[in-house]
Amino acid sequence: MPTYRITILPGDGTGPEVMKEAEKLLDCIENNSNLQFDRTHIPCGGQYWLETGEEWPAGSFEHCRDNSDAILLGAIGWPGANLPNGDLAGGQVILGLRSGLNLYANVRPIKLYDGVKHKIHDEFTQVWDPKNVDLLVLRENTEGLYHSLLRRSALRAQGIEPKEAEDMVFDGIEGEVAWDNRPISKNGSEKLIRLGFEYAIRRNGSPIDGSSSVTCVDKSNVTRGCQLFRRVFHEIGEEFPDIGKEEAYIDAFTMWLVRNPEWFDVVVTSNMFGDIVTDLGSVLQGGMGMAASANIGDNHGLFEPVHGSSPKHAGKGKVNPIATLNSVQMMIEWLGIRNDDDEATQVSKLIEQAISEHLKEGSIMTYDLGGSASTSEVGTNVVKHLSALFE
Repeated sequence: MPTYRITILPGDGTGPEVMKEAEKLLDCIENNSNLQFDRTHIPCGGQYWLETGEEWPAGSFEHCRDNSDAILLGAIGWPGANLPNGDLAGGQVILGLRSGLNLYANVRPIKLYDGVKHKIHDEFTQVWDPKNVDLLVLRENTEGLYHSLLRRSALRAQGIEPKEAEDMVFDGIEGEVAWDNRPISKNGSEKLIRLGFEYAIRRNGSPIDGSSSVTCVDKSNVTRGCQLFRRVFHEIGEEFPDIGKEEAYIDAFTMWLVRNPEWFDVVVTSNMFGDIVTDLGSVLQGGMGMAASANIGDNHGLFEPVHGSSPKHAGKGKVNPIATLNSVQMMIEWLGIRNDDDEATQVSKLIEQAISEHLKEGSIMTYDLGGSASTSEVGTNVVKHLSALFE
């Protein structure tokens, strides 16, 4: 009977609210399968920092690193909670874990479920059949434009005060200058891109014709980092002769993503570009309340909804928990693949089916999907569907 050690980080704002629904799902799995979860709850985030002066208790990073099979995060961020240097209080939690555990791949499914309207429609039209929106974006997660912030957060998470970058002189620019470096490495690109091809093998291909492909999205006509990224894409692609290889510049890709999402199967891209296109992609799946994610490395995995802490909705019990429930599904699937656990893999498929049935039913929906149901009502109904599937 496998027992997986799950570290739960509820975080800020609506994070604890959606995390309650995630735990209902874990309870249901424990009650109906051989999978068991040893859960550790750690308070963290901006609100915790305002109360205690700490972003999370001492030793939390080490616990996540050494005593966790997977990490589940609610949300980080709270108004007015900023460190003296301006960084987000709570950043050493999510950003420190991404960098400190080398979670190099941010994996974002963009899928439109039957029963959910995407955000590009009017009252009378639905532009796409739901089956035409089903792609997976892999964003490099530890390098690029956010590298400096990630490293600062990782060092603080381990009790090390980082040094500030030295001033630089930029020819042709006068006055005050703020700058961020953008390192993109061959090793980091190889890991992300190879994982993208491995995902393509397991998926069903692009909605338009079912063909398996990986699309490299960059700005290699302008920047050196992207030129390296694309070169590595071609090198890794040779290892997967049965998977199609496509290319797109980021500016054109944003247009194609909205206009023709059915063209795409798996997409690999750099850190900042991935941050932008995945949030853009969320409008195709019904909004941020539907957007799940995984942060994956060679040895660790962190799973989280990407809607943020939503301070204006905190405490009202009204936000959509589907992104969190889908993040749990991704976590169980990853545990199954990583541990060669067929039951975990099967349970992850049942979670996906339960969420799909709930949304297609359409009677219990939160405000963002046109309904008036509470966070708890949605979570309970998904669990009801999952329990029935176990029977």
